[in-house]
Amino acid sequence: MNAVVRTRHGEVRGSVADGVNTFKGIPYAAPPFGANRLRPPQPVEPWSGVRDALTFGPEAPQLRPDPQAAALAPDPAVPGEDCLNLNIWTPDLGSAGLPVMVWIPGGMFEVGSGASYNGSRFARDGVVCVTINYRVGADGFLYLGDGTANLGLLDQVAALEWVRENVAAFGGDPGNVTIFGQSAGAMSVGTLLATPRADGLFRRAIAQSGAAHQVISAATAQRVGRYLAQQLGVEATREAIAAVPVERLLAAQAELKAQLLAHPDPERWGDEVVASTLPWQPVIDGDIIPARPIDRIVARAGADIDVMVGTNTDEWRLFVIASGAIERITDQVLTGPVVDYGYQALAAYRLPVETALAAYRAAYPGASPGDLLAAIQTDWWCRLPALRLADAHATSASATYMYEFAWRSPAFNGLLGACHALEIAFVFDTLAKEFKPMLGPLLGSDPPQQLADTVHAAWVAFATNGDCGWPQYELSRRATMRFDTTSEVVDDPRSAERALWQGVR
Repeated sequence: MNAVVRTRHGEVRGSVADGVNTFKGIPYAAPPFGANRLRPPQPVEPWSGVRDALTFGPEAPQLRPDPQAAALAPDPAVPGEDCLNLNIWTPDLGSAGLPVMVWIPGGMFEVGSGASYNGSRFARDGVVCVTINYRVGADGFLYLGDGTANLGLLDQVAALEWVRENVAAFGGDPGNVTIFGQSAGAMSVGTLLATPRADGLFRRAIAQSGAAHQVISAATAQRVGRYLAQQLGVEATREAIAAVPVERLLAAQAELKAQLLAHPDPERWGDEVVASTLPWQPVIDGDIIPARPIDRIVARAGADIDVMVGTNTDEWRLFVIASGAIERITDQVLTGPVVDYGYQALAAYRLPVETALAAYRAAYPGASPGDLLAAIQTDWWCRLPALRLADAHATSASATYMYEFAWRSPAFNGLLGACHALEIAFVFDTLAKEFKPMLGPLLGSDPPQQLADTVHAAWVAFATNGDCGWPQYELSRRATMRFDTTSEVVDDPRSAERALWQGVR
């Protein structure tokens, strides 16, 4: 069966199965190529007739993942020019007034596609689910000090504007929109909370394993932009870089990233890029991002938005276990200068080394140097930013909720723990193999469906009425829902780490 919906730009034809209407690859902005290359998103050109929305649209230019990563994160989309598109799953069409959830994919601001996620279970449960594409890498975050910045973030804003203008025709309530995302998608959520251009576009926000810290200064971003131009052998102007073929631009980005990882010298790259190993990320340009998002949230930005934020217990074990790096990390790596090692030493995170190591060794008795580094990186990347966001937002009148996902993957003999991205299949309720869930091979042969029922229901409830079903996060208690085969609320579970990193992260 097919269903036809009229949008502001023309009619689209989707498919219908098991009571869910699915529309794929609908453009929310014009193709960012030709005259639009490396420019802010432009309006969609209206079309006549009915446009098929039966297959996923192209994804933004990005480096293809290695085979191991591709197996963990299936991506059915292909490159193409009309890449600023979105996908919709809805149980109803017309004036149903259903809650809307807009998913912002992660991927280090370097990769990612809305086609990697299936929103049909949200639709089954009365939610209009939207997944989006946005520009990543240099296409999304090149900064040259020329007045143009954060194109990937502007793409997200353009997608939310499209949702505001069109989602009612798909059964959604444009006044009840929840944005949610994981990793770089969650960092985008935290940034949008503090972005003036996103004001009024959403009512609630969920940040999974990322928050409101991950931005770089204009000076650092401009330095990276100059390095890219040098790698390409062109002038450091938007026009010159835009004229470079896409494949050459992607190759230059790969070469630049390899240089950063091989020689993470703060004098060359800047502290922010060395600590994160992310050359492409949102930049504090003074306009789209006026200041560091967490600082703006402390100053009451996003105070009218209900927020849920959380992390997984063992985020960064995914990277040190899957790569085998955990066996190569020594005490010398932990305590040495960052420029001497391919792994991030404590020096990159500005922690007092001896004090920090003593605290983490006490918290993780018997842990190897690799275990300690994974715990420290989990805190730097995810846990501390989440805690700071929750602490800042908890003083507002809007709701604040905190969670920790603690179910451990059985893969790698259980060494991964509750690693980065493991919660996504539970949030989307797509554990079954036919969904090709994110990190599917790490879920094991019998992941707990009852946990998916619990997690997914909490996300649906929050999007519907702003109530997750456990006590709100308040500074006097810091109530945190710990999701596991037996889920329970714990109070202030990370107080030692929170204190250790005070003034540092």
